[in-house]
Amino acid sequence: MMGYTRHCGGQQDKSHSLRAVLASSTMSAKSAISKEIFAPLDERMLGAVQVKRRTKKKIPFLATGGQGEYLTYICLSVTNKKPTQASITKVKQFEGSTSFVRRSQWMLEQLRQVNGIDPNGDSAEFDLLFENAFDQWVASTASEKCTFFQILHHTCQRYLTDRKPEFINCQSKIMGGNSILHSAADSVTSAVQKASQALNERGERLGRAEEKTEDLKNSAQQFAETAHKLAMKHKC
Repeated sequence: MMGYTRHCGGQQDKSHSLRAVLASSTMSAKSAISKEIFAPLDERMLGAVQVKRRTKKKIPFLATGGQGEYLTYICLSVTNKKPTQASITKVKQFEGSTSFVRRSQWMLEQLRQVNGIDPNGDSAEFDLLFENAFDQWVASTASEKCTFFQILHHTCQRYLTDRKPEFINCQSKIMGGNSILHSAADSVTSAVQKASQALNERGERLGRAEEKTEDLKNSAQQFAETAHKLAMKHKC
């Protein structure tokens, strides 16, 4: 029994280590995608999720180009220039290559529906419906999908005014107040308020210093005028 317990513990440690390695690898890939794909076009990547298709598309043999296996990422980005434009881009990394390739791209306005598949569980599956495309995906983890959905929902609320996509079969934490984005926004707001208060206090201190300086200047001027009058009087 003792040996079995140690064996199970070892398996759990290996599992945790593997998840940590995969998470680190995914973060490194996303950072590289941001620098290689979006930064050169003066775009900022807000989020990305590594995915695989739930159902394989029938692609003609000649269309594959013999490029072999690849990793796929669904990325959400915005332009740095105003007016801000948001888009969803499919990025691939082919086997044996360290670089990334931009594939399909849609403007955020073209997104019609986001389907979380299971509103009651941590499912990694989801669907994206665009005006002219429909894809069924499985994220690398349910947590990564949830984070991407939160960023996507927040971005739609912020940048789309006329027609927003429908979010269906999504967990309440994606749509509600428990979003990590809301927490981050609250933190940023609090920091801004503190900075503003500090600047105001500094401004008040500077204002008081300026008033004192002006008073000293007036006093010095009055003293000089009085001294001049006395000097003239004694001279006469």
